[in-house]
Amino acid sequence: MADNGVVGVMVHDEALRKSYTDGELRYLKNQFDLINTGKTGLLNVNELEAGMKVLKTHQTATTKEVQDIVTKHDAKKQGGLDFEDFLRLQMELRKGGRGFRQSPAKVDSSFLTSTDTTLVHSISDSEKKAYVDHINMYLDKDPILQRVLPIDSSSNQLFDIIKDGVLLCKLINVAVAGTIDERAINMKDKLNPWERIENHTLCLNSAKAIGCSVVNIGTQDLGDGRPHLVLGLISQIVKIQLLATVNLKQTPELAELMDETEEFEELWSMPAEKILLRWMNFHLRKAGHKKTVSNFTSDVKDGTAYCLLLNQLAPESCSLEPLRIEDLFERAKAVLAQAERINCRKYITPKDLLDGSANLNLAFVAHLFHTRNGLTQDSEKYECAEILLDDEYNEASREERMYRTWINSQGTDTFITSLFEDVRDGWVLLEALDKVAPGSVSWRSTTKPPVKSPFKKVENCNQVVDIGKRLKFSLVNIAGNDIVQGNKKLILAYLWQLMRFSVLQLLKDLRLHGREVSDADIIHWANLKVKNAGKTTRMESFKDRSLSTGLFFLDLLGAVEPRVVNWSLVTRGTTDDDKRVNATYIISIARKLGCSVFLLWDDIVEVRACSGFSSRKSYSIFN
Repeated sequence: MADNGVVGVMVHDEALRKSYTDGELRYLKNQFDLINTGKTGLLNVNELEAGMKVLKTHQTATTKEVQDIVTKHDAKKQGGLDFEDFLRLQMELRKGGRGFRQSPAKVDSSFLTSTDTTLVHSISDSEKKAYVDHINMYLDKDPILQRVLPIDSSSNQLFDIIKDGVLLCKLINVAVAGTIDERAINMKDKLNPWERIENHTLCLNSAKAIGCSVVNIGTQDLGDGRPHLVLGLISQIVKIQLLATVNLKQTPELAELMDETEEFEELWSMPAEKILLRWMNFHLRKAGHKKTVSNFTSDVKDGTAYCLLLNQLAPESCSLEPLRIEDLFERAKAVLAQAERINCRKYITPKDLLDGSANLNLAFVAHLFHTRNGLTQDSEKYECAEILLDDEYNEASREERMYRTWINSQGTDTFITSLFEDVRDGWVLLEALDKVAPGSVSWRSTTKPPVKSPFKKVENCNQVVDIGKRLKFSLVNIAGNDIVQGNKKLILAYLWQLMRFSVLQLLKDLRLHGREVSDADIIHWANLKVKNAGKTTRMESFKDRSLSTGLFFLDLLGAVEPRVVNWSLVTRGTTDDDKRVNATYIISIARKLGCSVFLLWDDIVEVRACSGFSSRKSYSIFN
């Protein structure tokens, strides 16, 4: 098994695996997934042929030749190529095209190996400039980064600066404060290769924990400063920062958007992007605009919606004069000039607006929302919003975040932003099940989104429940319709068991030769590891209150990698503040070692036994 440090690429044939570097395996897996559009995990003739065209090979084979290739390399007679078959095909192509014996020169293997494919490697100069400006503004006072800031947005300086991992870790903390304990970042002037890899590992696992999709991004990619992957990661981090307050908890005056027939929970569970669109349309309706804005691309590119919105938010400074301008580029310039008058122009240029850049338009509107949301504090609805401070909502929010980020980390095709809303058609749960228990889903019996029929949603969710029962989950009184109805308690109960199954399956695959792994096995391993390292702490169970000090976890992390814990930073864990300090350090050190950690520091302090903590790397030494 190969592990790229973040997302493992599993290859059972050891000789085949050793024919490639980890970076090559990761890249080839990316190409395989890119052209494999089905749900079987097998590459069929049509997909392989289309892949040659989509990935822009210089010449392509005929359908008959592609059919012959698939037949020859389908070693298990599965009706298509799995990833290992795909690797063997690549090896043959590397040897001079022997897979195309009729005319070896006819087909180019570049669709498997090229690093210049524009489909995968294109970057936007406008986005690069916008994100560099964002970094320069939010990190300009950071003492560690003073030596490299400000970054020149007209050059590729950004991609060199991020190679030590420090800037990206700092940017994550700007997006979600406290995600990384900065004591865990290697920040000396000259870092050795191992220290850089630790920083990149910490960065990627932390990004995953706040909701970024890091599938197919590895530590080597960041170390090499690969522009398209770096910019893609930064765009996600910036987006999370800009949308962080677009919710009822942080901005209770959003309750003004609710109409009289709407249930309070509908707005509470709505994804931030949809709330932002709804906020726009709320003001546009007040301006008499009849068209509904449903996206940040085609619906805003003529500048009309922005002109009306700015006039509603700041009528004293922003007029409707730009609407008289017929030339759309000149109109865009006039609209953004008005935004600048009220200090709300950021991230976007007239060309970006005219091109319909989704990321930059979203960033512009989010910044506008932060600066001038134009909402009043309706006392009745404001009081209603304060219910979010109740423990029930806080707990649901904590668990929602944990399971949402865990599902996204599995590499599902569907990226979810609102757990209880996005699982109701069953599709993303089926995708997660297929990742955790490959082959468990009968895709022929499913309905792919958008699923409009309630009956089809129930069918999908019934299969989710049936698979759970086959995996021996405890699902008493849980039916598919409970998921369709968005029953939070039952959805969380299901996901806890799915997450636990995933961790135990990982342990089973790695070291215990296929036998089932119990909690007792894990506890025994952890205690033995700590004891063998010469430490005296131990745990009795996952509910052991002594775990709240964090000392056992720190001893365990130190036993896995002695150099990773700086013991001068560890407290005795006797006070609540000492426990918090240890817990934040534990999470960052674990991520630095390659663990996928989805819990918060208070989950450790309060000893929540069901919180999310899993790792391929740490458990690989299980014995």
